[in-house]
Amino acid sequence: MALTYDAVVIGGGPGGYVCAIRLGQLGKKTLVIERDKLGGVCLNVGCIPSKALIHASKVYRKAKDGAAMGIDGSDLRIDYAKTVAWKDGITGKLSSGIGQLLKGNKVDVLVGSARFDGPGRIAVAKADGTSETVHYGDAVIATGSTPIQIPGFVYDQKLILDSTGALALQQVPKSMAILGGGVIGLELGDVFARLGTQVTVVEALDKLLASMDPDLVRPVQQKQAKLGVKHLLGHKAISWSKTADDKVDLLVNDKAGAEVHVVVDHVLVAVGRRPNSRDLGLETLGLQPDAKGFLTVDRQQRTAVARVFAIGDVVGQPMLAHKASAEGEVAAEVIAGKPGAAFDHMVIPNVVYTDPEIATVGPMLHELEAAGRKVKTGRFHFAALGRAMTANAGEGFARVIADEATGVIVGVQVVGAEASELIASAGLAVEMAATAHDVALTIHAHPTLAEALLEAAHAATGHPLHQLK
Repeated sequence: MALTYDAVVIGGGPGGYVCAIRLGQLGKKTLVIERDKLGGVCLNVGCIPSKALIHASKVYRKAKDGAAMGIDGSDLRIDYAKTVAWKDGITGKLSSGIGQLLKGNKVDVLVGSARFDGPGRIAVAKADGTSETVHYGDAVIATGSTPIQIPGFVYDQKLILDSTGALALQQVPKSMAILGGGVIGLELGDVFARLGTQVTVVEALDKLLASMDPDLVRPVQQKQAKLGVKHLLGHKAISWSKTADDKVDLLVNDKAGAEVHVVVDHVLVAVGRRPNSRDLGLETLGLQPDAKGFLTVDRQQRTAVARVFAIGDVVGQPMLAHKASAEGEVAAEVIAGKPGAAFDHMVIPNVVYTDPEIATVGPMLHELEAAGRKVKTGRFHFAALGRAMTANAGEGFARVIADEATGVIVGVQVVGAEASELIASAGLAVEMAATAHDVALTIHAHPTLAEALLEAAHAATGHPLHQLK
């Protein structure tokens, strides 16, 4: 007998489960279909586990390098298998917690692979070989994304890894090559470099984190270099072969075509992700993804097919968990008939969890300049911030970008300690159209890292306090 629901959400990741919870709160009989674990990639093999390892590696490295503070870390060691078990325990608890939240909001969960079987119908293939037919009033596609695979670099999760394989390693490798100088590559490169791995980053472009302003990336690149990370910029991975001692001989070409061989224990491929829009039966609805596999939606997350919505990675950049969650709330409220629900793409914070961290909200400075936007900026360096000095974290700066005529803040950028935490208040300032003067008038506690934003705002108004013009 077919199951019938007001709304069905395909995918239980940070977009899907949030959407389902909100639908339940709004009185909709809702089902989540998840083929693996609740929490999706982000919770189980992405955001959360990577941040656990990032934190553990930072704790280890800070103690290891604590001589200036009187800490002798010369005999420090890490039991990495235990660290990985600790990480897995965190993801398990959070996934279980999501199940409780869904249950508490009267949302049902069905484990299996979903495929549309015409308008209003979804076929769900379960692990035991049986299947269910689900009828829906509204459907939300929240199927996420999968790591892109480079031709010739098939993931075996032993020598050639994707991010999931890298997070599952049970011991710290002696060497690793990372293909891709983007967010995932640099974050995981940081983890292993801090733990003693010789890391080589291979990036086809001439710069790391290519979409970001170069001065934001520079402190990260410099600190990685101090850890011994090699950055092969303008280089392209061509092929690989297995050596007699079970290592990877990676063939790389530079811009001139010259061959470079890099011999490592593992190769991590981190060149981006593709949307999971295949094998969903979208053709039975008359719904066609674009050339890259993304689904097109409007500001209310509606696709071109009536009563079918899409959220998260499957609808395009930026592929961020918090963006997916926000889109999920919008879709739920639109389905429930709440007026005015719509998504604003201008205030999505973006964070890179390297050391130092990078966090931004609003356009990049180079994008504003290219568009001819007249702005004024204020910058304050962490090296002059008392709280940063006491934490031995003087790298980086905060920058406030304001409209030249009105003083309204259009963007904020931070590269430095705890940038991921500082960016929330910056996002609020942009969302509320606060001016640099507004932030400068807001009393910040002292000593705190947040004072970097205060001082940058003062600088943007033309009246810096703790630095010279």
